Amino acid sequence: MSKDKLWGGRFNAPINEFVEQFNASIDVDGRMYREDIAGSRAHARMLGQQGILSDADVKQILAGLNDMEKAIEEGALPFTVALEDVHMNIEARLTENIGDAGKRLHTARSRNDQVATDTRLFLRRRVDEIQIRIRTLQTALVNLAQCHADTIMPGFTHLQTAQPVTFGHHLLAYVEMLRRDAGRFADARARMNQCPLGSAALAGTTFPIDRHATARELGFDAPCANSLDAVSDRDFVLELLAACSICAVHLSRFSEEVILWMSAQFRFIDLPDAFCTGSSIMPQKKNPDMPELVRGKTGGIIGGLVAMLCTVKALPLAYNKDMQEDKGAVFDAFDQLEGCLRVFADMLPGMKVNKVIMHKAASSGFSTATDLADALVRAGIPFREAHDIVGRSVSWCIEHDTELHQMDAAACAAIDARLTVAMTSQLSVEACVAARNHIGGTAPDQVRTQCAAWTQKLEADNA
Repeated sequence: MSKDKLWGGRFNAPINEFVEQFNASIDVDGRMYREDIAGSRAHARMLGQQGILSDADVKQILAGLNDMEKAIEEGALPFTVALEDVHMNIEARLTENIGDAGKRLHTARSRNDQVATDTRLFLRRRVDEIQIRIRTLQTALVNLAQCHADTIMPGFTHLQTAQPVTFGHHLLAYVEMLRRDAGRFADARARMNQCPLGSAALAGTTFPIDRHATARELGFDAPCANSLDAVSDRDFVLELLAACSICAVHLSRFSEEVILWMSAQFRFIDLPDAFCTGSSIMPQKKNPDMPELVRGKTGGIIGGLVAMLCTVKALPLAYNKDMQEDKGAVFDAFDQLEGCLRVFADMLPGMKVNKVIMHKAASSGFSTATDLADALVRAGIPFREAHDIVGRSVSWCIEHDTELHQMDAAACAAIDARLTVAMTSQLSVEACVAARNHIGGTAPDQVRTQCAAWTQKLEADNA
């Protein structure tokens, strides 16, 4: 029989042993015990205030929940698969400890609204923790950018040398990406901060509950407006998985660059030994395994989003057991993303930057060609003509194995009479970088200004 189950009254045969294991989610949702207890406290107090439970019952329930929370934290109250999930484990143990008062706790609520409430509470806390990780990484990037405001490197498009930029400017691009990531998490947090508790299974309850009271106690902005939507909505899970995925993609892009920069072909940077590993057979190897792992973990985070989109896409209202799979996907995404953010924040302060090699790379590959075209435009030549002149100049340099700034008067005249040595001789990467001294530009002065603004903002956010 299934009389040992809290839902077992209608059943005449025991649940299959394998099905019991397959059905259970305690290994995943057990970590929400604090949120489950907090939700139960708020629900019990509200039931007491509304005269649905006696003061004595409420007092017993609250004391019992306090004792259970302490026991769980001390490891003295192990969960069991037989009780399926964190909600049933806590309710069953509470009833064992305090008797009939524990049985009354579930009045005017369902596991459906309980699960939805606990999940929102848990993810709200995890969002706040991720935001701290994002700011910590931004701080590390800003500090490094400040140190390299005038370190010149090649900027790339199509992974081909494009124009010279400062390394500080390049790093600040990721600070901006993380700003948008933080905004996505904040937006998702605001949208999910509605309280499902009181929606019961799907239709609400016949008891005179006060949903505003429970929402207020649990820190929600308001109760969910529709009971069907409240228990079946997993938009907030999808949004958070999307936010995790986009943030992970940004870190993966950065990982790819770090991996390339550390290669023998680039030698732009060197990572601290503590964040690298060696080879079991090749003694010379120093492998950038941490960025590679971040790049690899991104696939799993994206996979969680795709899995949940596929799960939700065909679900009729209201609750379906498929929704149990949401927590595994989103919890893992937060865990993996938190690790990725942390490893970068810890790794970057020890990164060594090879300024000489970066500068040499920026000075080759015709990275100043656009500036030569601009010089021709300032001399009154239409840009499209200037573009053609510089293109032919680059071809000439490739043929003669030289650089634009090394062209003499004869070479300039052979290409176009309007092209002069005065123009080509000014094509230092320092001048090209310094000339882009406007908002969003790569000039050292702009990088320092942006670093100062970001430092002020991050300090205020962390206060």
